[in-house]
Amino acid sequence: MTTYETMPFHLETERLILRPWAESDAAEFCALLSERGNGTPTVEHIRTSIAELLTATASTGIALLPIQRRDEGDFIGYCGLITGRSTLEEPEIAYELFRRVHGRGYATEAAGAVLDAAVATGRKRLWATVATWNTPSLRVLEKLGFERDRVSMEDSGEVAWLTRSLP
Repeated sequence: MTTYETMPFHLETERLILRPWAESDAAEFCALLSERGNGTPTVEHIRTSIAELLTATASTGIALLPIQRRDEGDFIGYCGLITGRSTLEEPEIAYELFRRVHGRGYATEAAGAVLDAAVATGRKRLWATVATWNTPSLRVLEKLGFERDRVSMEDSGEVAWLTRSLP
């Protein structure tokens, strides 16, 4: 097994800051997850999830990071690397943003910073999985150089598997 460098946990772009989770992110994280239409988790449940994310980050060296806008200082979503449907050697890039900020290039900007962070770890390939109906998310991945590998059928519907080789 190859040893990888730890991913940087504080990333900055022209408009965004990606940083480690804080307990104070719980209420906004709840609001973001409620936009999925599956109900709203409790703040206490999300605090537990944040603690689990921080524990996973400490053990894996990769992270899902909250995104805040640099000028406004507000939490707008998350982006990072996860094992999800993939592996620690070839993790998945994941992101989710509030609908109110869709269409402004934030997902592409944040994911680009995470892509650079993944390169810094020494990894050679990343995965992404996205519902085939999610055209905006598929466009973000296309802009970042991901290519479709296959489509699978899951309980939630068709899922596109995309991959990108890293330098």
